[in-house]
Amino acid sequence: MKIGIIVHSKTGHTLSVAERLKEKLGAEGHTVSVERIAQVDENERGLEKIKFERLPDISPYEALVFAAPVHAFSVSRPMQAYLGKLPGLNGKKAACFVTKSLPFKWTGGNKAISIMKKGIEAKGGKVVATGIIGWGGRGREKEIAELLEKFSKAF
Repeated sequence: MKIGIIVHSKTGHTLSVAERLKEKLGAEGHTVSVERIAQVDENERGLEKIKFERLPDISPYEALVFAAPVHAFSVSRPMQAYLGKLPGLNGKKAACFVTKSLPFKWTGGNKAISIMKKGIEAKGGKVVATGIIGWGGRGREKEIAELLEKFSKAF
């Protein structure tokens, strides 16, 4: 299966998990690409006004993974804006995960995943897996390993 991992990552934490997921899915026989989204003006906060350096073409992918950090107890604004600009997903399998500094899922992780799922489903995608990585917690490596396993079984 050809899988695209679309990532918004400012510090590199989310990107590092995406790269590990790429390796895991590749080892399972999938063809995987990681594509980053970057906001042109990082000071712009209005979702409808956010512009991107480029928007990844998702048409070649049979499945997608969306990854972003939690900002202000929600999914990052660039990922929210990107999901709003997506073309129709036409039933494609999709997964999403977030990384966050606080260890508790209720400190924005659950809300971020909910927003991402709604955005994907609104475009006709079928969410098959989700995950939350607490970057500041001691269990980070265990959470990453569990996410990699869970996502590899979903595709």
